[in-house]
Amino acid sequence: MAPLRFAVLGDSLSEGVGDRVDGAWRGWAALLAEGLGSPRQPVEFRNLAVSGAQSREVAEQQAPQALAFRPDLASVVVGVNDTLRHTFDIEQLARRLDRVCADLTASGAVLLTACLPDPGRMLGLPAPLARPLARRQKAVNALVHALSARYGAVHLHLADALWTDDRSLWSADRLHPGERGHRAIAARFHALLAARGLAHGAPPSPEPEQPPPTRTEALLWLATAGTGWVARRCHDLLPQLLRLAGAELRHWADGTAARLDRRAEHALSAALAAVSLDAAVATMGE
Repeated sequence: MAPLRFAVLGDSLSEGVGDRVDGAWRGWAALLAEGLGSPRQPVEFRNLAVSGAQSREVAEQQAPQALAFRPDLASVVVGVNDTLRHTFDIEQLARRLDRVCADLTASGAVLLTACLPDPGRMLGLPAPLARPLARRQKAVNALVHALSARYGAVHLHLADALWTDDRSLWSADRLHPGERGHRAIAARFHALLAARGLAHGAPPSPEPEQPPPTRTEALLWLATAGTGWVARRCHDLLPQLLRLAGAELRHWADGTAARLDRRAEHALSAALAAVSLDAAVATMGE
């Protein structure tokens, strides 16, 4: 029997950041891959995800490699990094993801997708800073919901409170899952795939194999790699985010904050229309 091919497209979440084994990132996708095959059908696994990737990199660099691999399963989980850039454009994001999903589906792949928590909430940012990021991530999630319905994807909800409020699932940076979180994602995807007859091995264990990082290790990470992560994104995003926060405060003071929500909803509607998606399938409340 031909091997089952599993390709992974996306950013640091899919690369496995937060789940380090033997000096390298492992992550939910590798854990899931171990439970997909059977003695008669091995799995060929290719992780193309790269930390920091945006939808442009997924569409222009990762998707062609995935198509050449001719996967049976392909995960496409991306969008958070787009929301953290001053160039964020929900319509461009919609066009890119729609093309990636269309091409992979046409090649015969079953898609795996996920909606994600907004980074402002995860980082506990003040409301004027958090609200603009929340609107962006809600728009991305609404788009992903609509595309998942269009292409019959195996879709996982990772933006609900049961997931985001359980701190045992998250690493020290508060943005990436730890080992327990990666195992939870893998197990949830495995259950959905098994229900479709697409996972034939044992589900991954929910219990971590590695000891959790000590407080000293967590603080060291935040002082080194974590500080670098924030600095790289602040250089690009912070000036615009401060302007957005200023607009939030002005509208709040004027009692017109609802205008910003309506503006985001109109932008989402235009993005869905650009790729001929029904706005009724997606809501900004996701």
